[in-house]
This record gives sequence, C-alpha cells and structure tokens, in this order.
Amino acid sequence: MSLAKNVEFLRSLPKMNGFNGFGAYGLALESNRQSPLVETTGFGSNPGALKMFSFTPDTLQKKPGLVVVLHGCGQTAAGYDLGAGWSMLAKRYGFALLMPEQRSSNNANTCFNWFNPEDIAREHGEACSIRQMVARMVRDHKIDPRRVYVTGLSAGGAMTSVMLATYPDVFAGGAVIAGLPFGIATNVREALSGMMQSSSRPAGELGDLVRKASKYKGPWPKLSVWHGSADRTVNPANGNEIVKQWLDVHHLPQAAMSEGTVDGYPHKVWWNADGETIVESYTITNMAHGTPLGIAGNDERYGVEGAFLIEAGISSSYHIANFFGLTERVRQPKAAATESPSAKLIPLVSPISASGPDLPKAPRPKPTPVRDAPPSRQKPDRVIDVGAVITRALTAAGLMK
Repeated sequence: MSLAKNVEFLRSLPKMNGFNGFGAYGLALESNRQSPLVETTGFGSNPGALKMFSFTPDTLQKKPGLVVVLHGCGQTAAGYDLGAGWSMLAKRYGFALLMPEQRSSNNANTCFNWFNPEDIAREHGEACSIRQMVARMVRDHKIDPRRVYVTGLSAGGAMTSVMLATYPDVFAGGAVIAGLPFGIATNVREALSGMMQSSSRPAGELGDLVRKASKYKGPWPKLSVWHGSADRTVNPANGNEIVKQWLDVHHLPQAAMSEGTVDGYPHKVWWNADGETIVESYTITNMAHGTPLGIAGNDERYGVEGAFLIEAGISSSYHIANFFGLTERVRQPKAAATESPSAKLIPLVSPISASGPDLPKAPRPKPTPVRDAPPSRQKPDRVIDVGAVITRALTAAGLMK
C-alpha cells in the first residue's frame, strides 16, 4: 500500500487521541507565551522536509550536551516545548535543545512518519533530516558529540526509537514516552495495530531489527522508557517491548537487576559491568496517554499541564535530563573564579560513562569506566572506591538522584 493510501486510510478513521486533538492545544500554548525557540533553515538537503527549531541558553556547560525533542501528533515544536518544559531545563542546566517539527504536507496529523520505510532508514527521509539538524547544532554551538540525546512523546517517541536504531553512533542515549519499538510497522495499518494490540515478539527478533538498521556494532545508546498503565492510545505493552528490544541489543538479562519506586511509581533498572544504568523503565500507574509532569528533584516545576501533558506527580523531563547526565548546575562566570577547577569536574548526578557516541565516520572509543573524583577532592583511594560503589548502587535502585 502506498503512503498516500495509508494517509487516506488514516483520515477516514474515527478520531483517535493519539492522532487528533493535539493541534488546538499546541496553538493555545503558543498564543499565551512567546516561544524561545528559533527556526533555522539551510541545515542540509532535508530529504524529510522537516522544520528545524532550537534553543541555546546564554550560558552553556563547558562541554555542552544536546537534547533532541520530538513532539507528538498534532503538536508543534513550540507547543510541546512549553508543555514539557524542555527549554526551561536547558536554560537552568546549560545544554542546547533541538526540536524538529513535522509539516502537515508530510502527514495530515503532523505525526512523524515512524512507520514509513522511506523515512526511517539511515540517510533517508525524516531520520536523515533530523541527523542533519544535529550536525548543524554540533557545528554551530560546539556541542560535545558524545553528549547528544533524543526523546519524544507518542509518534515522537516512536521516532525516538527510529533515531536510536538508525543512528546509534550519533546518540549517547534516548528516552521514549508512550512510544513503540523500532521496526514493527511499515505502513499505517501495521502502525495502528501495533498501537492498539502490541503483539509480543521474541527478544532476539526485536533486537535484530535494531542491529540491521545500521552497520554499527556498538557500544549502543542507553535508554529510558516511560509509559502510563492506563494508556488507551498506545498499548502499555509497547513499553515492555521497547525494553525487551534494547535489553537484547545490550545483551542484558530480561529480568530487572533492581526494582523500586521513584516518586511513588514502579522503576526498573539494568546496569552494565561498570555499574552504569543502561536501561530503565517507569510505569506511571493509572496514567493515560501523555507526558507525565510534576515537581522535579530540585522542587521546581517544568512544563504546563494540558492535553496529553498530564500532572502525575513526577517530572519526566527532569528525570530524563538527569538520566542523560545533564543536570549538573551550569557555572556562572562569577562563580567560576571562586571555585577550584576540580569542583567543576565532580558530577552532581548519577555517575555516567565518560564514553559516548561520536559523529558518523569518526571512530568511537571503547567505554571508559566511571572515574573517581579528581585528585584535589580525593580522600584515600579505598574510601573513594567504596563511596563510588555505594553511589552507583543507590542510583541504580532509584534511591538517589
């Protein structure tokens, strides 16, 4: 079936929360507050015909990271940014933000075409357009290519799966909110079936879909998965399938290494040999389809409640930024003169591997174990080693942020 016929089939369906109902919300948000996002043109051949919006705060971290945020169906980049609070986080913590935007000419409901083979293959369509935007941001803002991440809601979450599978050499990690695994649909009918039913597939079969999407051999991006247990738009079983897919890619066991609660919600964790969390999942009990909002770990609120942006008592955007290792407070110029150089090197969040994906065609080094604190802050070696082990264990169990 051609893409045109698939889109026509989608138009003929009764209204569905996942595909319709976002548009008015996005416009309403933008009318109440001027967006900090800036549009950029001329970022490449743009085979997917997407729009590029971004936000770069005045003060960036010394080696700034970049978060690519993909909106849901019917939404705009500015509307989802305001709702999820990403530009607020970027300003507070000094990282850059890239928000691609879909056009109605590509998809009548402005969904990213995560199910269209022409848009989800490496160097083709929408996936290639997003990759070109990342390259522009890295070049223009001196982004650390090892600190590039991607996240998204619903169709944007499914497109996040696409980007991690097709460009694992570009992204150090990702976070999928109410999305779907990579490669389970090649047209709208299959996409709708996956959304509503989420057939269980063998882990190896799911992992092969990712491994075959590129010639890359790893190390692979880490992943955070979020899904509401009462989601009637994208079956919650999809969250389990995404986790299953990436556990197989990482050669990790299907059984969680640690289970606990974060802000009252079930949280599962898998880590690697260095104690770094590689895969995690959040089940937002009794929450419908959307992005969970709430008070962050620093007692601040990011985002605005609205359609498919749901007050749940947990700030997914903050926790995702923390999982990416981006919530170290940005140092202001005046403060920098009074702090020792070693102080800036000690992370305020969970330890992460110093390694990450490099740009395409550039060799990617092997993972580097988490290092101890710099010498100026070190106590005797044995004490530091024990503290590092305890910190990693508590972080992985969700008992420390």
